[in-house]
Amino acid sequence: MKRIVMCTSTGCIEYAPERYKKMGIDIIRVHVLFEGKEYLEGYDLDPVDFYARLEKIENPKDNLPKTAMPTPAEIKEHFDKAIENGYEEAIVFAISSGLGGTYNEICLVAKEYSDRLNIHVIDTKITSFGEGMLAIRAKMMVDEGMPTEDILKEIGWMMDRQIFMGVDAKLDYLIYNGRLKGGKAFLGQMLGICPVVHFNKDGDCVALESVRTPKKALARTCEILKERIGDRSPEDYLLWHVYTGPSYIAILKEIEKKYGIEANHEDVIMSPVSGAHNGPWLAGFGYLPIRRPDEPLE
Repeated sequence: MKRIVMCTSTGCIEYAPERYKKMGIDIIRVHVLFEGKEYLEGYDLDPVDFYARLEKIENPKDNLPKTAMPTPAEIKEHFDKAIENGYEEAIVFAISSGLGGTYNEICLVAKEYSDRLNIHVIDTKITSFGEGMLAIRAKMMVDEGMPTEDILKEIGWMMDRQIFMGVDAKLDYLIYNGRLKGGKAFLGQMLGICPVVHFNKDGDCVALESVRTPKKALARTCEILKERIGDRSPEDYLLWHVYTGPSYIAILKEIEKKYGIEANHEDVIMSPVSGAHNGPWLAGFGYLPIRRPDEPLE
């Protein structure tokens, strides 16, 4: 059976190392509306330029970038093309359902193809390159000839243990987007509190802890990550830096040295669709364990 792997553009595959772009993973693009123009993520919006513009934008409260799901017609184009190219099965990785309706929209469209294309839609419960790396690992397993049922089990094992953790060094965008409200927002700005954010098991991006000052929050992020990795060998996981603008990623790299943390994968910038809600001052880590032969799958 001929199989194709797809991923929403929030998975950052197009912002990752060149080797991943050549794997043939199909990208379903999410829209960004910013400064009076509509963009297709990964196609005509450069993330470095996007975050640079966010840092300089005047009155950001009234000029927030907005995001929009791919339309049903756009999703159908991907499934129709897959059928035209002889694919019989598709494994589709979508941005966490906790961040919007894209996953549900893809599921609804997929039902219309039940008699033509066997489609598996995965709610990755995460975003950024963590989402993309799940798709990459699935494509590697497809290329190795692994049965789809086994691929879905392996992906489920990784999803149960994946980590996205970082620091929003300024609360502006979290407040403007309504993710931090009322007294917490006021006190956060007044006291210089920075949340350590992560994705919980439901796929929601929430504050794990609140820490005074960005540097202390970055240090706490390193402490928590170190605890969660434990004594697992670097051969059995992938660890990379996630960031939006350049302001705090350099600081994080200095701090992590004190904790013996060393990324074993290239940095990957956060997708504009995801980063639009956090702002240009996020820095953190993405982590994905690779199951050892001695570890049970179920």
